[in-house]
Amino acid sequence: MEGRLLLSLLLIALGCGAVFLYWRTIWFFRNPSRIVPTAAGILSPADGTVVYAHRVGPGKEVVVVKQGVKASITDIMREDEPAEKLIVGIFMSPFDVHYNRAPLAGCIDLIRHYPAHGENLFMTIMQLRILLRWFPLYLGSMHILQNERTVTRIVGQYRGERLACYVIQIGSRGVHGIESFFRERDIVERGETFGMIRIGSQVDVVIPWREGMDLLVRPGQKVRAGETIVVS
Repeated sequence: MEGRLLLSLLLIALGCGAVFLYWRTIWFFRNPSRIVPTAAGILSPADGTVVYAHRVGPGKEVVVVKQGVKASITDIMREDEPAEKLIVGIFMSPFDVHYNRAPLAGCIDLIRHYPAHGENLFMTIMQLRILLRWFPLYLGSMHILQNERTVTRIVGQYRGERLACYVIQIGSRGVHGIESFFRERDIVERGETFGMIRIGSQVDVVIPWREGMDLLVRPGQKVRAGETIVVS
């Protein structure tokens, strides 16, 4: 009886190990094809859950992370951008596709990596609040301010006018790299894969506000990279 119990436990352990190995080495690196919509608009750069989405005026905070601690556009981008913006934050769980896609077609004219302020933090709080549907989903998530990030600026066209769109890839503590597949001055197509982040992470897209823009997503909504239009 004892031998059977030990064998059962061994088989369960081996099964769990095999599932983890498959997820970590194969499933995690899947990059399914996407059908880029023909309708005009800025696409989601990531698969995941929207944690914040709104207009942000010059000098205004994006979110209040906790009492007395605020995150501004400059904090998130590590760039000084005083004009009014639209920002959409997307949390990618360990089970989401982790390849990122270009929100619009254009020229990549900036790729800049910023190290963490201190050490990278886990994103467990945000993951828990998303699972339990506790709004605001970003509350207590200090990684928004602290963790390492890569900022990619893509300059393209929106309704016939020049538009510089920023994609911010924010790594988690368990992340083993934020990857960019392009270089500065490369041309990227709308919906094309341009990079990835490993394990759980967050991707924000920041867009200069233009009259007539319509924000189409809201916190708690699931989005798909290269397919979901976030701004029309």
